[in-house]
Amino acid sequence: MISFRSTPTLLIALALAGCAPLGGVTPAKDTTYAITILHTNDHHGRFWKNNDGEYGLSAQKTVVDQVRAEVAAKGGHVLLLSGGDINTGVPESDLQDAVPDFRGMNLLRFDAMAVGNHEFDKPRAVLKMQRDLATFPMLSANIYDNGQRMFTPYKIFNLGGVRVGVMGLTTEDTYKMVHPDNVKGVEFRSVIAEANQVVPELRAKADVVIAATHMGHYVNGQHGTQAEGDVEMARAVKGIDLVVGGHSQNPVCMKAENVRDEAYVPGTPCAPDRQNGTWIVQAHEWGKYVGRADFEYRNGEFKLVRYALIPINLKKTVKDAEGKSTKAFYTSEIAEDPTMLQLLTPYQNVGQEKLGVAVGSSDARIEGDRSIIRAQPAAMGVLVGLSMMDRTRADFAVVNAGGVRDSLPAGTLTYKDVLKVQPFGNTIATVDFTGTEVLAYLNAVAKMSAGAGAFPQFAGVELVINGGVVSSARIRGAAVDATKTYRLVVNNFQAVGGDGYPKLITHPTYVDTGFVDAEVLRAYIAANSPLQAQRFAPGNSVVRQ
Repeated sequence: MISFRSTPTLLIALALAGCAPLGGVTPAKDTTYAITILHTNDHHGRFWKNNDGEYGLSAQKTVVDQVRAEVAAKGGHVLLLSGGDINTGVPESDLQDAVPDFRGMNLLRFDAMAVGNHEFDKPRAVLKMQRDLATFPMLSANIYDNGQRMFTPYKIFNLGGVRVGVMGLTTEDTYKMVHPDNVKGVEFRSVIAEANQVVPELRAKADVVIAATHMGHYVNGQHGTQAEGDVEMARAVKGIDLVVGGHSQNPVCMKAENVRDEAYVPGTPCAPDRQNGTWIVQAHEWGKYVGRADFEYRNGEFKLVRYALIPINLKKTVKDAEGKSTKAFYTSEIAEDPTMLQLLTPYQNVGQEKLGVAVGSSDARIEGDRSIIRAQPAAMGVLVGLSMMDRTRADFAVVNAGGVRDSLPAGTLTYKDVLKVQPFGNTIATVDFTGTEVLAYLNAVAKMSAGAGAFPQFAGVELVINGGVVSSARIRGAAVDATKTYRLVVNNFQAVGGDGYPKLITHPTYVDTGFVDAEVLRAYIAANSPLQAQRFAPGNSVVRQ
């Protein structure tokens, strides 16, 4: 066992002074309390299993119910927490404002969730509806609306006499990751500054302090151009026993100190990170895992007994006896909970009716996987850019990788496939630039870090980039001419400065066309089907040296 001794000084002082927080509840001396923390994060609309039968809330409920029953039988207690980002990612959910997801979380009996940046993807009225719908609190201490905290900063739970305080925190990058109209008057203040204020307050009321965060796990605190994450906060803020994280969408399983296992295999042992006496956990994304952290609390000591990531019907590709590829479970299959299925089936049916309409086809897969499109030129970035150019007669396009959420498969393409690629409902906008302005803009976006949603994808332009500086730029086969005018097309999220892109909305030639990006892509696919995937291969159009 590895232990971290909680600081009991304030609790002792309060007890001696006759102060009895939480109705006089205090842990009994020389008594061991079993406390299990279950956690998920970055759900992104995955209320239903995927086409391979992986994840989904129905199988997730089976696991959660089994753990609750097991822990209760031994006299222990369970908290179920989410690291946020319930919204955006699957069309069936997106078209229904994540109502099935929140209803499913209610049935799962979540105790609390951190507010994620994607909770601001839709207008504030939708967020209010979701808050009203949820039977658990949405927590964030560092989001302020017109000077007042927008959400409850924390909640204290009584687990058989042990007071567990759960504080919420949200990435400071949110303001540049969502449409400005959705966060007017909203501040995303320093997570470290807010935590330094809230943790002492919680320590005076609780025996254990947990931070449910949506900030990201960056190995050894190397967060690059992104806001500070869990590691940096844990190092800067004393008194947090456990961080239940999200946002970076990793399984946080460490090979050694400050070395994450980037090739973690589902079902194998997982060692959480530890910084400054604080455990840090994260369960990848989409409900692929339920994280389970079993602790013991005794006389002020909060001790981690064991930790595991439980795969929710995840599968691997294997060869059968005839050498053909097939899918097999990493671990034993988990049955779907019938009550959850009964709740969610009508929502899935409604979504399928709306999304099953064919819009075209492709002769091969068009690559837009997150790990690829945020790191290098990708075919899906080219296709999206070309569709925008086609609609607006632009000369070139720049697409933020974070705005492309999936690949297109080979074969028949449906409206659902399109919305999986572009779920945000952004409009596209144009600016007519001089050649000099083109080069200035390209130099600005060329500095965007690989691995982040801001990483640029290009169409219609050939670039050579040396150390983040554009040394060569060609449009329509010719070098950019400072005296000529060129039309750039982007989505309106980038145009207003999202992801840190240069703001274009004040440029005298700026035009928001009103065309929705997914509709533009759908129309382009319909007009050019069957798509020839090779046509969108980026090749050497963008060379980084």
